[in-house]
Amino acid sequence: MARTLQRLHVESTTMEHPLNKEAQRVEPRLQLLGISKIYPSVVANADVDLTVMPGEIHAVLGENGAGKSTLMKMIYGVTTPDAGEIMWEGRQVQIPSPSAARRLGIGMVFQHFALFETLTVAENIALALDGDQTRTTPAQLAPRIRAVSEQYGLPLDPDKRVHSMSVGERQRVEIVRCLLQSPRLLIMDEPTSVLTPDAVQKLFVSLRQLAAEGVSILYISHKLDEIQSLCDKATVLRAGRVSGTAVPKQETAQSLAELMIGGDLPTCSLVPRAPGEVRLAIDHLDLAGSDPFGTRLQDVQLDVRAGEIVGLAGISGNGQQELLKAISGELASPRADSIRILGQDAGRLDAAARRRLGLGFVPEERLGRGAVPSLSLADNALLTGYLSPGTGMVKGGLVRRAAVGAFALGVIERFKVKCGGAAAAASSLSGGNLQKFIVGREVELAPKVMVLAQPTWGVDIGAAMLIRQAIIDLRDRGVAVLVVSEELDELFMMCDRIAVLAKGRLSRAVPVASTSVNQIGVWMSGEFDTPVNEGVDHVPA
Repeated sequence: MARTLQRLHVESTTMEHPLNKEAQRVEPRLQLLGISKIYPSVVANADVDLTVMPGEIHAVLGENGAGKSTLMKMIYGVTTPDAGEIMWEGRQVQIPSPSAARRLGIGMVFQHFALFETLTVAENIALALDGDQTRTTPAQLAPRIRAVSEQYGLPLDPDKRVHSMSVGERQRVEIVRCLLQSPRLLIMDEPTSVLTPDAVQKLFVSLRQLAAEGVSILYISHKLDEIQSLCDKATVLRAGRVSGTAVPKQETAQSLAELMIGGDLPTCSLVPRAPGEVRLAIDHLDLAGSDPFGTRLQDVQLDVRAGEIVGLAGISGNGQQELLKAISGELASPRADSIRILGQDAGRLDAAARRRLGLGFVPEERLGRGAVPSLSLADNALLTGYLSPGTGMVKGGLVRRAAVGAFALGVIERFKVKCGGAAAAASSLSGGNLQKFIVGREVELAPKVMVLAQPTWGVDIGAAMLIRQAIIDLRDRGVAVLVVSEELDELFMMCDRIAVLAKGRLSRAVPVASTSVNQIGVWMSGEFDTPVNEGVDHVPA
């Protein structure tokens, strides 16, 4: 039936509808009609149609660079479409800014955190509030933050400053900030990428309750088991276009993955092998950290040998950030011999000196720590590559631009990074493609010891397998590898041994074959004395 469209400029109009009445509406909450967005070097979205009903949890699937995040940013007013229409509850709207989106009732949890690092959790959340809530002070917000974070299983300290928080804790801030705005359409871009399995399950309970109350949810995730468990419908994007729709509960993870990538799902394989000599040794490390809100490391001991991958599990905020800083050289250790790299005391060496010893390092936060957004991919390769003589990037104190460009292009080609070439700015890449480049850069520098934090954070299933296989290939070449991840399935898939960090204490590292996901989950609560063979029959294949 034809409908006369009423044009609505959101900046000057505020609409309020009781949630219990909205849940009974039959018209779509959101419709995208022919949405397109074109940048100079790439077509991000082309003629995209999407419909989301009240109370529906709708997945948007696709490989890295398929256009998912760009599409969500247009809905949230971060960027504007070049063509097409956005319909909100039957009326055509323009959404020129995030504040306009929030006034409509649209909230978004970003994949890349939009937080001020020098401010507290409460101060960051206060800045995002609109309308009458703008007069709420951070002190007044604190009880609400504690209540909501407890309700949704996302523990937060309102007074903690963001710069001292791990990636997992920052993710919690983004989610809680959005939930406090009582959205009617909630957009979640990789919300569980650094949450523990228990936190994910608690969040899903809450999301299902919100949907039952009439809230619509757009959900982006590369975790296909989550999509199958949570979502009512899925729209699949490939190269910026809609390639199909599906009902996730009627699909398998394999069939969903094939819809995304248009072919067979890649795999990775780990062949047992005997490890060699100790290349990374952490010996009775006690470290308070650089921030009063940090977790003190207590008597941490760990050896990583040549030709093995050791996985480090644990709930975010239990000392992972402090340990990574201690290993990389960002924090000096109390004793020089508390950290040894290839047998040399490295506890008081700076980061550059440790890299010269053969340390490769992938930080957990890719923007700002793993890469400089405004620099080209070639220059980002130079940031760490100049310390490796084998690359030929620097000779006689001079930068050899041709060698830098060739190295960056090699990483782009091997790791299938979708970008505009070596001259493309890091900020122009999708999160998953930038992650592939950062991991690839470190792999191609041929380290003797490799430390990776959240190596597949925010990447699609095909890219995750590519990264995991590259890490396994390092191990098979005799590199000592330490992987810090909150993805237990990932650790069980690619590690020889696994340990748990809880409350600043490290468990013993045990062979993956002799433990289970259940056991590691118990250890993550700090109960290291539980027998290691409990629940072995649940070890993943």
